[in-house]
Amino acid sequence: MIGSLFNLARPLIHRMDAETAHRLTVAALAAAPSLKPAADDPVLATEAFGLHFPNPVGLAAGFDKNAEAIDGALGLGFGFVEVGGVTPLPQPGNPRPRVFRLTEDEAVINRYGLNSEGMDAVARRLEARRGRGGLVGVNLGANKESADRASDYAVLARRLAPLADFLTINVSSPNTPGLRDLQAESALDDLVARTLVARDEAAAGGKRTPVLVKIAPDLTMPELDGMVAVARKRGIDGMIVSNTTVTRPASLRSAAKAETGGLSGKPLFTASTRILAESFLRVEGQFPLIGVGGVDSAETAFAKIRAGATLVQFYSAMVFKGPALTKDVKLGLAAQARRAGLTRLTALVGRDAAAIARGEGL
Repeated sequence: MIGSLFNLARPLIHRMDAETAHRLTVAALAAAPSLKPAADDPVLATEAFGLHFPNPVGLAAGFDKNAEAIDGALGLGFGFVEVGGVTPLPQPGNPRPRVFRLTEDEAVINRYGLNSEGMDAVARRLEARRGRGGLVGVNLGANKESADRASDYAVLARRLAPLADFLTINVSSPNTPGLRDLQAESALDDLVARTLVARDEAAAGGKRTPVLVKIAPDLTMPELDGMVAVARKRGIDGMIVSNTTVTRPASLRSAAKAETGGLSGKPLFTASTRILAESFLRVEGQFPLIGVGGVDSAETAFAKIRAGATLVQFYSAMVFKGPALTKDVKLGLAAQARRAGLTRLTALVGRDAAAIARGEGL
Protein backbone atom coordinates (compact mmCIF):
# COMPACT_ATOMS: atom_id res chain seq x y z
CA MET A 1 0.00 0.00 0.00
CA ILE A 2 2.79 2.42 0.91
CA GLY A 3 4.52 1.66 -2.38
CA SER A 4 1.32 2.36 -4.31
CA LEU A 5 0.84 5.69 -2.56
CA PHE A 6 4.43 6.65 -3.38
CA ASN A 7 3.91 5.79 -7.05
CA LEU A 8 0.84 8.04 -7.15
CA ALA A 9 2.61 10.90 -5.38
CA ARG A 10 5.99 10.61 -7.12
CA PRO A 11 5.27 13.07 -9.98
CA LEU A 12 4.24 15.72 -7.45
CA ILE A 13 7.17 14.97 -5.14
CA HIS A 14 9.68 15.23 -7.98
CA ARG A 15 8.27 18.60 -9.06
CA MET A 16 9.36 19.98 -5.69
CA ASP A 17 12.95 20.94 -5.00
CA ALA A 18 14.79 18.01 -3.46
CA GLU A 19 15.19 19.40 0.05
CA THR A 20 11.53 20.41 0.37
CA ALA A 21 10.50 16.93 -0.76
CA HIS A 22 12.88 15.40 1.77
CA ARG A 23 11.51 17.48 4.63
CA LEU A 24 7.91 16.64 3.71
CA THR A 25 8.74 12.93 3.56
CA VAL A 26 10.32 12.99 7.02
CA ALA A 27 7.35 14.94 8.40
CA ALA A 28 4.89 12.48 6.86
CA LEU A 29 6.70 9.50 8.39
CA ALA A 30 6.87 11.25 11.75
CA ALA A 31 3.12 11.94 11.70
CA ALA A 32 2.02 8.55 10.34
CA PRO A 33 0.55 5.94 12.70
CA SER A 34 3.20 3.43 13.77
CA LEU A 35 3.10 0.41 11.49
CA LYS A 36 4.06 -3.10 12.53
CA PRO A 37 5.81 -4.70 9.57
CA ALA A 38 5.36 -8.37 8.79
CA ALA A 39 7.72 -10.73 10.58
CA ASP A 40 10.99 -11.23 8.74
CA ASP A 41 12.11 -14.52 7.28
CA PRO A 42 14.31 -16.17 9.96
CA VAL A 43 17.06 -16.65 7.36
CA LEU A 44 17.64 -12.88 7.52
CA ALA A 45 18.33 -12.74 11.27
CA THR A 46 21.79 -11.30 11.86
CA GLU A 47 24.11 -10.83 14.84
CA ALA A 48 26.58 -7.95 14.83
CA PHE A 49 28.24 -5.70 17.42
CA GLY A 50 26.58 -7.76 20.15
CA LEU A 51 23.14 -6.87 18.79
CA HIS A 52 20.40 -9.01 17.21
CA PHE A 53 19.03 -7.61 13.94
CA PRO A 54 15.76 -9.10 12.63
CA ASN A 55 17.06 -8.41 9.13
CA PRO A 56 20.28 -6.88 7.76
CA VAL A 57 18.67 -3.97 5.86
CA GLY A 58 19.06 -0.55 7.44
CA LEU A 59 18.17 3.06 6.72
CA ALA A 60 21.37 5.06 6.26
CA ALA A 61 22.21 8.25 8.13
CA GLY A 62 21.24 11.47 6.40
CA PHE A 63 17.55 10.71 5.94
CA ASP A 64 16.34 11.37 9.49
CA LYS A 65 18.93 13.87 10.63
CA ASN A 66 17.20 14.89 13.85
CA ALA A 67 15.56 11.62 15.00
CA GLU A 68 12.07 12.81 14.11
CA ALA A 69 10.73 9.76 12.26
CA ILE A 70 12.37 6.69 13.81
CA ASP A 71 9.19 4.71 14.39
CA GLY A 72 7.82 5.56 10.97
CA ALA A 73 11.03 4.33 9.34
CA LEU A 74 11.10 1.13 11.38
CA GLY A 75 7.50 0.57 10.31
CA LEU A 76 8.70 0.34 6.70
CA GLY A 77 10.47 -2.89 7.64
CA PHE A 78 14.03 -1.77 8.19
CA GLY A 79 16.04 -3.96 10.55
CA PHE A 80 17.66 -0.85 12.01
CA VAL A 81 17.72 2.91 11.52
CA GLU A 82 20.68 5.29 11.79
CA VAL A 83 19.82 8.92 12.56
CA GLY A 84 22.00 11.99 12.17
CA GLY A 85 24.61 13.27 11.57
CA VAL A 86 24.22 15.01 14.87
CA THR A 87 26.48 17.84 16.03
CA PRO A 88 26.95 18.99 19.64
CA LEU A 89 25.54 22.47 18.99
CA PRO A 90 22.78 23.32 16.53
CA GLN A 91 24.05 24.55 13.18
CA PRO A 92 22.23 25.50 9.97
CA GLY A 93 24.55 23.82 7.50
CA ASN A 94 25.29 25.29 4.09
CA PRO A 95 23.03 27.74 2.22
CA ARG A 96 20.23 26.39 0.03
CA PRO A 97 19.99 24.98 -2.57
CA ARG A 98 22.18 22.20 -1.25
CA VAL A 99 20.67 18.93 -2.48
CA PHE A 100 20.08 17.93 -6.11
CA ARG A 101 18.47 14.98 -7.85
CA LEU A 102 20.32 13.46 -10.81
CA THR A 103 17.24 11.72 -12.13
CA GLU A 104 18.80 10.23 -15.26
CA ASP A 105 21.52 8.69 -13.11
CA GLU A 106 19.34 7.69 -10.12
CA ALA A 107 21.73 9.66 -7.96
CA VAL A 108 21.77 12.57 -5.51
CA ILE A 109 24.36 15.26 -4.79
CA ASN A 110 24.16 16.94 -1.41
CA ARG A 111 26.18 19.60 0.33
CA TYR A 112 24.04 19.93 3.44
CA GLY A 113 27.06 20.56 5.65
CA LEU A 114 25.83 18.62 8.69
CA ASN A 115 22.75 20.73 9.34
CA SER A 116 21.59 19.64 12.78
CA GLU A 117 19.27 20.69 15.57
CA GLY A 118 22.03 19.59 17.95
CA MET A 119 22.52 16.74 20.38
CA ASP A 120 20.09 17.96 23.04
CA ALA A 121 17.15 17.95 20.61
CA VAL A 122 18.08 14.49 19.38
CA ALA A 123 18.57 13.23 22.93
CA ARG A 124 15.10 14.43 23.92
CA ARG A 125 13.52 12.50 21.05
CA LEU A 126 15.48 9.36 21.82
CA GLU A 127 14.52 9.58 25.48
CA ALA A 128 10.85 10.04 24.55
CA ARG A 129 10.76 6.74 22.64
CA ARG A 130 12.48 4.58 25.24
CA GLY A 131 10.95 1.13 25.43
CA ARG A 132 9.42 1.15 21.94
CA GLY A 133 11.90 -1.32 20.50
CA GLY A 134 13.77 -1.28 17.23
CA LEU A 135 17.51 -0.79 16.78
CA VAL A 136 18.63 2.82 16.42
CA GLY A 137 22.13 4.08 15.75
CA VAL A 138 23.31 7.69 15.93
CA ASN A 139 25.75 9.19 13.46
CA LEU A 140 28.09 11.71 15.12
CA GLY A 141 29.60 14.80 13.48
CA ALA A 142 31.61 17.86 14.49
CA ASN A 143 30.49 21.47 14.47
CA LYS A 144 31.92 23.45 11.58
CA GLU A 145 33.32 26.18 13.85
CA SER A 146 34.64 23.86 16.54
CA ALA A 147 38.21 24.53 17.68
CA ASP A 148 38.62 20.91 18.81
CA ARG A 149 36.65 18.56 16.63
CA ALA A 150 37.89 15.41 18.38
CA SER A 151 36.38 16.80 21.57
CA ASP A 152 33.03 17.18 19.78
CA TYR A 153 32.86 13.42 19.19
CA ALA A 154 33.66 12.73 22.84
CA VAL A 155 30.94 15.14 23.98
CA LEU A 156 28.42 13.47 21.68
CA ALA A 157 29.39 9.97 22.80
CA ARG A 158 29.04 10.86 26.46
CA ARG A 159 25.58 12.36 25.91
CA LEU A 160 24.10 9.92 23.40
CA ALA A 161 25.68 6.53 24.14
CA PRO A 162 23.08 5.65 26.82
CA LEU A 163 20.28 6.39 24.32
CA ALA A 164 21.56 4.57 21.22
CA ASP A 165 22.11 0.99 20.16
CA PHE A 166 25.30 2.03 18.36
CA LEU A 167 27.24 5.20 17.59
CA THR A 168 29.00 6.05 14.33
CA ILE A 169 32.05 8.30 14.18
CA ASN A 170 31.51 10.16 10.91
CA VAL A 171 34.81 11.59 9.70
CA SER A 172 33.99 11.11 6.04
CA SER A 173 31.37 13.73 5.17
CA PRO A 174 32.80 15.84 2.32
CA ASN A 175 30.67 18.89 3.12
CA THR A 176 32.35 20.22 6.27
CA PRO A 177 35.72 21.77 5.40
CA GLY A 178 38.59 19.81 6.93
CA LEU A 179 36.44 17.01 8.36
CA ARG A 180 37.96 14.33 6.14
CA ASP A 181 41.40 15.32 7.47
CA LEU A 182 40.35 13.41 10.61
CA GLN A 183 40.66 10.19 8.58
CA ALA A 184 44.46 10.54 8.71
CA GLU A 185 45.91 7.81 10.93
CA SER A 186 47.30 9.96 13.76
CA ALA A 187 44.26 12.25 13.91
CA LEU A 188 41.86 9.31 13.80
CA ASP A 189 43.74 7.49 16.54
CA ASP A 190 43.39 10.45 18.91
CA LEU A 191 39.73 10.98 18.02
CA VAL A 192 38.78 7.33 18.43
CA ALA A 193 40.64 7.02 21.73
CA ARG A 194 38.86 10.06 23.19
CA THR A 195 35.47 8.93 21.91
CA LEU A 196 35.85 5.45 23.41
CA VAL A 197 36.85 6.91 26.79
CA ALA A 198 33.72 9.07 26.74
CA ARG A 199 31.59 6.09 25.71
CA ASP A 200 33.00 4.06 28.58
CA GLU A 201 32.36 6.87 31.05
CA ALA A 202 28.75 7.03 29.87
CA ALA A 203 28.36 3.29 30.43
CA ALA A 204 29.27 3.72 34.12
CA GLY A 205 29.72 0.00 34.65
CA GLY A 206 26.82 -0.96 32.41
CA LYS A 207 26.77 -2.26 28.85
CA ARG A 208 29.04 -0.33 26.50
CA THR A 209 27.41 1.01 23.33
CA PRO A 210 29.15 -0.24 20.15
CA VAL A 211 31.14 2.42 18.30
CA LEU A 212 31.66 2.28 14.53
CA VAL A 213 33.70 4.41 12.12
CA LYS A 214 32.29 5.55 8.75
CA ILE A 215 34.83 6.00 5.98
CA ALA A 216 34.93 7.65 2.54
CA PRO A 217 35.00 5.73 -0.75
CA ASP A 218 37.77 8.01 -2.04
CA LEU A 219 40.57 6.68 0.19
CA THR A 220 43.85 5.48 -1.24
CA MET A 221 44.91 2.01 -0.17
CA PRO A 222 47.61 3.37 2.21
CA GLU A 223 44.98 5.64 3.78
CA LEU A 224 42.64 2.66 4.19
CA ASP A 225 45.49 0.66 5.73
CA GLY A 226 45.96 3.38 8.33
CA MET A 227 42.28 3.65 9.19
CA VAL A 228 41.84 -0.09 9.57
CA ALA A 229 44.99 -0.26 11.70
CA VAL A 230 43.56 2.34 14.08
CA ALA A 231 40.19 0.60 14.21
CA ARG A 232 41.79 -2.73 15.03
CA LYS A 233 44.23 -1.34 17.57
CA ARG A 234 41.56 0.63 19.43
CA GLY A 235 38.98 -2.16 19.42
CA ILE A 236 36.37 -0.41 17.31
CA ASP A 237 33.19 -2.48 17.02
CA GLY A 238 32.69 -2.05 13.28
CA MET A 239 33.05 0.12 10.19
CA ILE A 240 30.55 1.59 7.74
CA VAL A 241 31.76 1.57 4.14
CA SER A 242 31.14 4.08 2.68
CA ASN A 243 30.01 7.70 2.70
CA THR A 244 29.35 9.79 -0.43
CA THR A 245 32.03 10.47 -3.03
CA VAL A 246 33.49 13.75 -4.30
CA THR A 247 34.43 12.10 -7.60
CA ARG A 248 32.20 12.29 -10.66
CA PRO A 249 32.09 9.16 -12.82
CA ALA A 250 32.27 9.84 -16.56
CA SER A 251 28.96 8.00 -16.98
CA LEU A 252 26.92 10.79 -15.31
CA ARG A 253 24.37 12.36 -17.66
CA SER A 254 22.38 14.77 -15.49
CA ALA A 255 23.08 18.49 -15.73
CA ALA A 256 23.27 18.63 -11.92
CA LYS A 257 26.50 16.61 -12.01
CA ALA A 258 28.34 19.95 -11.98
CA GLU A 259 27.11 20.73 -8.46
CA THR A 260 29.62 20.42 -5.64
CA GLY A 261 28.99 18.03 -2.77
CA GLY A 262 28.85 14.32 -2.08
CA LEU A 263 27.45 12.01 -4.75
CA SER A 264 25.28 9.07 -3.64
CA GLY A 265 23.04 6.56 -5.33
CA LYS A 266 23.56 4.16 -8.22
CA PRO A 267 26.86 5.64 -9.58
CA LEU A 268 28.51 5.10 -6.18
CA PHE A 269 27.89 1.36 -6.16
CA THR A 270 31.05 0.01 -7.79
CA ALA A 271 33.58 2.23 -6.02
CA SER A 272 31.97 1.79 -2.60
CA THR A 273 31.67 -1.98 -3.01
CA ARG A 274 35.31 -2.37 -4.03
CA ILE A 275 36.55 -0.42 -1.01
CA LEU A 276 34.18 -2.49 1.12
CA ALA A 277 35.89 -5.64 -0.17
CA GLU A 278 39.32 -4.11 0.45
CA SER A 279 38.23 -3.26 4.00
CA PHE A 280 36.93 -6.78 4.62
CA LEU A 281 40.26 -8.29 3.59
CA ARG A 282 42.17 -5.96 5.92
CA VAL A 283 39.85 -6.37 8.91
CA GLU A 284 40.36 -10.16 8.85
CA GLY A 285 37.17 -10.87 10.77
CA GLN A 286 38.03 -8.70 13.76
CA PHE A 287 34.74 -6.79 13.49
CA PRO A 288 31.71 -6.62 11.15
CA LEU A 289 31.17 -4.13 8.33
CA ILE A 290 28.09 -2.29 7.11
CA GLY A 291 27.96 -1.83 3.33
CA VAL A 292 26.34 1.32 1.96
CA GLY A 293 26.51 3.09 -1.38
CA GLY A 294 24.40 2.39 -4.45
CA VAL A 295 22.16 -0.27 -2.90
CA ASP A 296 18.94 -0.13 -4.93
CA SER A 297 17.87 -3.78 -5.27
CA ALA A 298 18.26 -7.21 -3.73
CA GLU A 299 21.05 -7.90 -6.24
CA THR A 300 23.12 -4.88 -5.20
CA ALA A 301 22.50 -5.62 -1.52
CA PHE A 302 23.64 -9.19 -2.05
CA ALA A 303 26.79 -7.94 -3.80
CA LYS A 304 27.60 -5.90 -0.68
CA ILE A 305 27.25 -9.05 1.41
CA ARG A 306 29.47 -11.03 -0.96
CA ALA A 307 32.01 -8.19 -0.69
CA GLY A 308 32.08 -8.41 3.11
CA ALA A 309 29.07 -6.59 4.56
CA THR A 310 27.23 -8.21 7.46
CA LEU A 311 24.61 -5.46 7.24
CA VAL A 312 23.62 -3.08 4.43
CA GLN A 313 22.09 0.39 4.32
CA PHE A 314 20.48 2.63 1.73
CA TYR A 315 18.74 5.99 1.49
CA SER A 316 19.17 7.65 -1.92
CA ALA A 317 17.51 4.77 -3.79
CA MET A 318 14.22 5.50 -2.02
CA VAL A 319 14.11 8.87 -3.77
CA PHE A 320 13.58 6.99 -7.03
CA LYS A 321 12.12 3.62 -5.98
CA GLY A 322 10.09 4.51 -2.92
CA PRO A 323 9.63 2.86 0.48
CA ALA A 324 8.57 -0.51 -0.95
CA LEU A 325 12.24 -1.05 -1.80
CA THR A 326 12.87 -2.26 1.75
CA LYS A 327 10.48 -5.19 1.38
CA ASP A 328 11.78 -6.01 -2.11
CA VAL A 329 15.39 -6.14 -0.91
CA LYS A 330 14.52 -8.38 2.03
CA LEU A 331 12.53 -10.81 -0.09
CA GLY A 332 15.35 -11.03 -2.62
CA LEU A 333 18.01 -11.62 0.01
CA ALA A 334 15.97 -14.36 1.65
CA ALA A 335 15.53 -16.02 -1.75
CA GLN A 336 19.31 -15.92 -2.34
CA ALA A 337 19.93 -17.68 0.96
CA ARG A 338 17.25 -20.30 0.29
CA ARG A 339 18.64 -21.02 -3.17
CA ALA A 340 22.04 -21.59 -1.60
CA GLY A 341 20.50 -24.03 0.89
CA LEU A 342 21.42 -21.86 3.87
CA THR A 343 19.65 -21.23 7.14
CA ARG A 344 21.49 -17.92 7.61
CA LEU A 345 22.35 -15.33 4.97
CA THR A 346 25.44 -14.40 6.99
CA ALA A 347 27.16 -17.55 5.75
CA LEU A 348 27.76 -15.68 2.47
CA VAL A 349 29.46 -12.62 4.01
CA GLY A 350 32.75 -11.93 2.21
CA ARG A 351 32.47 -14.94 -0.09
CA ASP A 352 33.71 -12.98 -3.11
CA ALA A 353 35.68 -10.22 -1.36
CA ALA A 354 39.02 -11.09 -2.95
CA ALA A 355 37.55 -11.16 -6.47
CA ILE A 356 35.62 -7.92 -5.98
CA ALA A 357 38.74 -6.18 -4.64
CA ARG A 358 40.46 -7.18 -7.90
CA GLY A 359 37.64 -5.58 -9.87
CA GLU A 360 35.83 -8.81 -10.70
CA GLY A 361 32.40 -10.17 -9.81
CA LEU A 362 30.29 -6.99 -9.85
